[in-house]
Amino acid sequence: MSSRKDEPPARPERLSAYDVCNTVSPDGTVYGETPPLSLRPKPDSERLALLGYQQELRRDLGPFASFAAGFSFVSVLTTVFEMFPLGYSFGGPAFFWTWPLVFLGQFCVALCFAEIAAHIPVAGAIYQWSSRLAVRNVGWLAGWLTLIGYIISVSAIAIAMQSILPSLWDGFQVIGGDPNVTTLTGAENAVILGTATILASTIISCAGVRISAFVTVTGVYAEIAGLCVLIVALFFNTRRGLAVTVDTTHMSPGMSSSGAFLASMLMAVYVMYGFDSAAELSEETRDPARTAPRAIIRCLLLSFVAGGLVILGTLMAAPSLSSGELATVGVPYVINAITSGTIGHILLATVAISVFSATIAIQTSASRVLFSMARDGVLPGAGHLAQVSSRTGTPVAATVFVGVFSAAFLGINYGDSSLFSAITSSAVGVTYFAYLLVTVPLLVRRWQWMTSQAPSPFGFEQKGYIRRALINLCAVVCGALFLLNTLWPRREVFDPSGTRPYMVAFPAAFLIIALGTGLILQKFQSTKSAL
Repeated sequence: MSSRKDEPPARPERLSAYDVCNTVSPDGTVYGETPPLSLRPKPDSERLALLGYQQELRRDLGPFASFAAGFSFVSVLTTVFEMFPLGYSFGGPAFFWTWPLVFLGQFCVALCFAEIAAHIPVAGAIYQWSSRLAVRNVGWLAGWLTLIGYIISVSAIAIAMQSILPSLWDGFQVIGGDPNVTTLTGAENAVILGTATILASTIISCAGVRISAFVTVTGVYAEIAGLCVLIVALFFNTRRGLAVTVDTTHMSPGMSSSGAFLASMLMAVYVMYGFDSAAELSEETRDPARTAPRAIIRCLLLSFVAGGLVILGTLMAAPSLSSGELATVGVPYVINAITSGTIGHILLATVAISVFSATIAIQTSASRVLFSMARDGVLPGAGHLAQVSSRTGTPVAATVFVGVFSAAFLGINYGDSSLFSAITSSAVGVTYFAYLLVTVPLLVRRWQWMTSQAPSPFGFEQKGYIRRALINLCAVVCGALFLLNTLWPRREVFDPSGTRPYMVAFPAAFLIIALGTGLILQKFQSTKSAL
């Protein structure tokens, strides 16, 4: 371990977003009237020093590994498998159009993130960006909410193994009985498989970023191969044409058309986030000012295209649109109908690899957020959590912390699988709120720069600057609407059985509790640091 003391480290003197952007651009160009710097491109360690930190993590990641971090987090092969029934059960085939709508909004968010990542390539991206664009307290809250969302996401993706492994080999059903996740034996076994997945992910993540990146990259190759096989199989077995996407006869009968369409949009909202993971690993990426922004955009673009083709192919190849299987089983129902058992098992194995790869990617991102906050001394136990292993070059304590809490969270599924689902869904809303704590301050900064007629801190021409401001505005509006959609109290989504009417307010209550807990912890840590 490094020689860092156990007490919280002193907060480094850091440049604000304006100072950083006004000082030097990714290509080394100097802007504004800040002290002159070399016009030559800066080495990564020197650029990091400008942001107030010394190089401790190892820069072992190249462009594809950076892309793989974001693509594995989104993991369309896994999440579309999981979430397809949610979208179809409410919107029927017409829910397909929610996919491009959500993409357009999230693509604006990704463009904003890419823009900031080019100038502030630091670990714990959401926390760092928000801190520098707004104030440290707002940034702390953004980091806290991101950490909650990511830790719960680790649990949510790891527990998906229960839907895959027992279908490949019944020996994975360690506890005898029905493997269905809604049954007691299925829920118990899901906790076992999920815990084993998180344990393996923690060990690999602690072994070094190069090893975890190798596993992640391998998983991405497997996922892309599986997506290609699946898409080809679906489109070679189509039963209907593109007109299926405008079929509104299978919408949820208990809701209005607009209500059912918005409820079905939750599928895409739950899938298309986490593309900022490439930026979370900026301090471990070579030339991150160029690599991270491109990785953010590319992973979201590929996820959109691949996921859209899977959804469209599934609708066109499904044996029946009205039998109910698409709303309950989803994509596996179609796979079983159009492929042999061997091909189906190969695809399931590919999904399992993708799940494991995604677990590592999400856990790594969460640990970097935790490490980044601890390094600034704004968390209890910061001295331990900010330590970097001299042997592996990774924040081992932060990684183990994320693994332990993610595994512990799985216990909720054992007691109440519906509550576990409600919390994992609510965690997505928490993450969207954290994103707003970046895009809103960025938009405010743009307005300040424009009204003060100061030179653009990002060095763009006026035409380009205005275009980016409009994209930023779209990111804020869409992000707020997506957040509102996740929090909307729908009985059909959060209390389909009608036995728990209080659950309709669960997502909003979860966000309020997360915010309240964060404010209390922040106040406690500030008081402790002042003593």
